[in-house]
Amino acid sequence: MNFRTLFPRKIAFIFLLLSFSILSSGIQEYSLPEVRKVLGAIEKMESEQSRGDKDSLKKIVITEKELNSYIAYRIETEKEEIMKELRLKLFKRNKIEGKVLIDLRGQKIPEFIRPQMILFFGGKLEVKKGRVRLNVKDLFLEDQRVKPTILDLILDIASKINKTEASSMDDWYELPYGIKDIKTNRQKATFYY
Repeated sequence: MNFRTLFPRKIAFIFLLLSFSILSSGIQEYSLPEVRKVLGAIEKMESEQSRGDKDSLKKIVITEKELNSYIAYRIETEKEEIMKELRLKLFKRNKIEGKVLIDLRGQKIPEFIRPQMILFFGGKLEVKKGRVRLNVKDLFLEDQRVKPTILDLILDIASKINKTEASSMDDWYELPYGIKDIKTNRQKATFYY
């Protein structure tokens, strides 16, 4: 099964955006049955959208555990160069906490940037007019509070390494075609389409 062909990057991006989460050290493991459930949900959503079935708003619920498995799977299968681990903790009213492992070893980076960082964050997922962003309220580099602008610096470094356009944590991103809203609750995310 060709993962890149079946599941467009836009839909996968939303799942990855939600994946900033509480990490453990080392390689994040995943459960294939949980990954298959998320892949099946994406496939179902795409199938229903391609049929033009837009009479009523439908929803797909993904648990926090399934989402974290999916993210770990994507990081491993796509051989992510910088983000080595990512996990989400989902709460009511689109509040999200997370932990992410960034590995910049072997990259050309400013001397004041640590080559390997564990970032903890808290924020709120905002959805408005077909767009989404993560509004980061709290950010810690291990046990030290830092300004969210450090994330923009990391995104800038990542864009240079991947030869893509730089983005910012403040940027709004288009929701995948057909997704109307995203709501989080304790340990689950609901995608409306």
